Amino acid sequence: MKVSASIDRFLGSPGLSESTRRAYAGDLADFTGWLEIAGHAISDVDVQVLADYTAELGRGRRGLSPSTIARRLAAVRSFMRFTLGAAHVPEIALPPRRRRRLPDAPKLSDVEAVIASVKGVTPLALRNTAILELTYSCGLRSAEVVGLRLADIDFDQETVHVRGKGGKERVVPLGEQAAYAVAVYLREARPTLARGANDTLFLSVRGRSLDTSALRRLMQNPHRLRHAYATHLLEGGADLRTIQELLGHASLSTTQIYSHVDARRLRRVYDSSHPRS
Repeated sequence: MKVSASIDRFLGSPGLSESTRRAYAGDLADFTGWLEIAGHAISDVDVQVLADYTAELGRGRRGLSPSTIARRLAAVRSFMRFTLGAAHVPEIALPPRRRRRLPDAPKLSDVEAVIASVKGVTPLALRNTAILELTYSCGLRSAEVVGLRLADIDFDQETVHVRGKGGKERVVPLGEQAAYAVAVYLREARPTLARGANDTLFLSVRGRSLDTSALRRLMQNPHRLRHAYATHLLEGGADLRTIQELLGHASLSTTQIYSHVDARRLRRVYDSSHPRS
């Protein structure tokens, strides 16, 4: 089996996002280079081989962080599953425990300040207001925002149809303020920006689809609005399973980075409700 050709097929899979594809390409190049030096074929990879590779990543000048090592092993396992089948992927969990990194979620006042900073009456100001309101209202990733089409906004049902990572789709509620901002944009700004047939919701000044850099120009780290969305919902009483579905997380373990927020909320409820708190 020619490993390079197998990697190319794996990286060409439509289930991978562009950022994941770039990261995995480097990870797999490193792994196959190590395999060649160690004298192993991809079919030789078992628990011991992965343990040796993990040790190599963590020692000496390499000294990679636990999260980077975990990502590299995830790339290797995904590649093996794609190429050889699930039965050939070692079942023992080898990645070291990741350092807990709590999301940096803006307060509501911070979110409101960011949205207020782009307000105006020009077509671009109306577009930018709608983008930020919708991102926060629906907890969207940057790529999900710029990928929205006109038909994805359902004002009657007050929902947004979202295409997320790996082609997964979900429907999320549309908040009242976001719906208003989008409606104003569609009525007063988008017709001015449109150039020919284009069903993309948010358009550039040249009438083209936006890329994610457009959001970074509005806010240094637009992903913080997604963190704010999840955090504020949890603080308001939503449970983690509901947040998982709204965010489009494949696994609840991903959503559990917000469990510290849930724990604080439960403590407040307990203190205010239990007779012996």
